[in-house]
Amino acid sequence: MTTAPLLGAGIIVPTGDGRVLIGRRTTAGEPPTWSLPGGKVDPGESFEQTAARELAEETGIVLPAEEMRVLALLLDHELGRPRLTAAVLAPPSLAEAVVTEPHACGGWERVAVDALPEPMFYPSSLVLGSWLPERPSVVRAGTTGYPVTR
Repeated sequence: MTTAPLLGAGIIVPTGDGRVLIGRRTTAGEPPTWSLPGGKVDPGESFEQTAARELAEETGIVLPAEEMRVLALLLDHELGRPRLTAAVLAPPSLAEAVVTEPHACGGWERVAVDALPEPMFYPSSLVLGSWLPERPSVVRAGTTGYPVTR
């Protein structure tokens, strides 16, 4: 039996002053971690459209898909099946982030990129690493990154 791959986007929302938006991930059945906004690609969506939709759904922040930029594609097999995550950079925003999914998020914070908390949700850590090359590598065996050039 073939297991369908997971396709998603992790969204980097910088503030323009050295901070980034992250949330306290509290998904049932998983240990608590810190996470960027993000989620699964819906049928017919581009990664940029997914990023804009998921950001609005999870935080209430509305930014246009046309201003989203894919930095890298990150392939891992942590769940026993392929998971492809697009690292998507949003335009800087200081818009208020609200918890719209309390079953999955315990709150949003803007944190300095040089003081990111741990533990970080693995795909979010990969996405941040594609944006912050000085960040210590967290890449595990079976994970491959594909930088996007434009």
